[in-house]
Amino acid sequence: MNRNALLQRPDRRAFLKNTGAAGALALTVGFQWAGTTRRAVALAAPTAGAAFVPNAFVRIGADNSVTVIAKHLEMGQGSYTGIATVLAEELDADWSLVRVESAPADVKRYANLAFGMQGTGGSSAMNNSWAQLREAGGKARLMLMTAAANDWKVPIGELTVDKSVIYHAPSKRQANFGSLTAKAARLPVPDKVNLKEPKDFKIIGHVAPRVDVPSKVDGTAQFTIDFATPGLLVALVKRSPLFGGTVKSFDPATASAVPGVVKVVQVPSGVAVIAKGFWAAKQGRDALKVEWDDTHAEKRSSADLMAEYRQIAEQPARSARKTGDAISALRDATHKISAEYEFPYLAHAPMEPLDAVVKLTADSCEIWAGDQFQTLDQANAAKAAGLDPQQVSIHTLYAGGSFGRRANSWSDFIVEAVSIAKANGADGTPIKLQWTREDDLHGGLYRPMYFHKFEAGLNEKKELVGWRHVLVGQSIMAGTVMQGIIKDGIDPTSVEGAATIAYAIPNIAVDLATTQTGVPVLWWRVVGSSHTTFAVEAFIDEVAHAAGEDGFTFRRKLLEQEPRMKAVLELAAEKAGWSNAPMPKGKGRGIAVAEAFKTYVAQVAEVTVDDTGHVTVDRVVCAVDCGIPINPDVITAQMEGGIGFGLGAVMFGAITLKNGRVEQDNFNSYRVLRMNEMPKVEVHIVPSGEVPTGVGEPGVAPVGPAVANAIFAASGRRIHILPFPKPDPSKG
Repeated sequence: MNRNALLQRPDRRAFLKNTGAAGALALTVGFQWAGTTRRAVALAAPTAGAAFVPNAFVRIGADNSVTVIAKHLEMGQGSYTGIATVLAEELDADWSLVRVESAPADVKRYANLAFGMQGTGGSSAMNNSWAQLREAGGKARLMLMTAAANDWKVPIGELTVDKSVIYHAPSKRQANFGSLTAKAARLPVPDKVNLKEPKDFKIIGHVAPRVDVPSKVDGTAQFTIDFATPGLLVALVKRSPLFGGTVKSFDPATASAVPGVVKVVQVPSGVAVIAKGFWAAKQGRDALKVEWDDTHAEKRSSADLMAEYRQIAEQPARSARKTGDAISALRDATHKISAEYEFPYLAHAPMEPLDAVVKLTADSCEIWAGDQFQTLDQANAAKAAGLDPQQVSIHTLYAGGSFGRRANSWSDFIVEAVSIAKANGADGTPIKLQWTREDDLHGGLYRPMYFHKFEAGLNEKKELVGWRHVLVGQSIMAGTVMQGIIKDGIDPTSVEGAATIAYAIPNIAVDLATTQTGVPVLWWRVVGSSHTTFAVEAFIDEVAHAAGEDGFTFRRKLLEQEPRMKAVLELAAEKAGWSNAPMPKGKGRGIAVAEAFKTYVAQVAEVTVDDTGHVTVDRVVCAVDCGIPINPDVITAQMEGGIGFGLGAVMFGAITLKNGRVEQDNFNSYRVLRMNEMPKVEVHIVPSGEVPTGVGEPGVAPVGPAVANAIFAASGRRIHILPFPKPDPSKG
């Protein structure tokens, strides 16, 4: 049977999409955050009458539907639900009527206010949108109320709103939002609006069903990997097995002979095989013969690099933080503690590998992708296509995970897809670039490899008086459009969680030595704190043990001036029963605390270590302070997901090089946490009135050191090299 013929059948998603109801007439409401003249515009759906303001964040249909326009990518972290919750709260919308659609690429209207460009990352979606979306919802609500008051000739102060219905109790009149859209459309957008007090929130702080669940259940959700359009071709790229290798020559004959292969073209990243379906493209790529030029390629092994890093750590480095005189304090200390930690490269390994669909013509470029950096991707796609950014449109689809991988300043997979479409003739043929899992693991942009070296000193009272920390590893920001954040040779993403250590230590020195290798790196979920938090929290536990105190008590003393961090530490310890009787033999309890992206997380891990050294993580108790909790269910889910993600990384995760080649191919050799390895997780959210902060990343940071500290409590063994060592069957 012809597999390519099978691919032409309409799939479940297409069938359900094509049989769905048509869109209703709508009213669009928004506001200009930066303050340009208001004007009416038409957005993504048909509208009845006038539509408001260029920066539209909500569309209200005549059928009473409420569509929130999301400027942030939904990649599983719940951003669509959070964004909709904030706006719907001030709108007083009926949650069952709320849906979300992605905003187009348009930095003037949809910039991330934390970045100054349109993009998602840094756990910033809720924080940067909080005031913006509240005002958008509040102004829309006020306009609808004004329309009702004018229609009924009653004072607006006599009106109330609940679940998309406006009430006038004295006259017993009521009207739903949909019936007022045409009249509201003729009103001016108010300059100011009174926002709710937190005590009046009806949706924020409560568990509301996620808005993306129905479409993901019924198959209508659009991911790039299953996006299809008439005439679509699929492309796979053969890339150099060594980082920095380039094409010397290639023979397209064997690939072109594969049934279904349409064309074989060279692009900057390698050689692309374009075919009528994935399988033909895959077979064509397997048959393709390419000779590589490895003159400037990286050829060192992981062990070689780490050996170099250890030597570099003994040499002078740049100061990332200097408080007091750490050198003198360590020299005069009564008791000294030291430790070293090694961290490997890590892949992002999202469940949906990189992919993008491009339709390129001489004067336009249309892109469908789970796009995380719309502004940069639009500009880089335009440059690759030879167009202006205004000629590039981006349809942001759902992404099956990212963990940072889809957000890079040179837009690698987007540019690759555009380059293929251009090499194919830019004739308007839609082409889907698809990476395989092997491509994903071999393709680079990893969490950097790092080496950490510590020294600490205690005085005669067993007080921590000196702390020296040396970090050696690659910069993520160097050589990118974001390298401007590097000051005095210090990339802040390299030392976050280290230079920003919160413990009250009188003498601190944190130094950074930045290395250069041919291995391309990128931020990885929770960025620098993915390694700095482990190192700091594992070492502070060693210091606590040397001081004769347990990890919780020792940390709490050092956090007296950090009330939010201290609060999550105390809550996690309380809920975990830290002060209970000691655990049985072979079991241990460990604790760690971290701040990342202004969110505070503490975790207590309970583990079992058997005679072979095999570790089972039985339970993790997590306390989180992320400001006002927008949706407790999403917060809990992200803490749980972050814990699972972080556990997989510290227990199994490692990208290793042998003579420059990546040794891992798929999930059989790049292990992630399996379902039966997931511990019981309890999440406790600290009540707060602070502006919301992110939850997509911070839960990853403390779980590794909490588990490592629990392993020490259970076995007396410290973990200094990641991933955790494998069990020794001979000891069983």
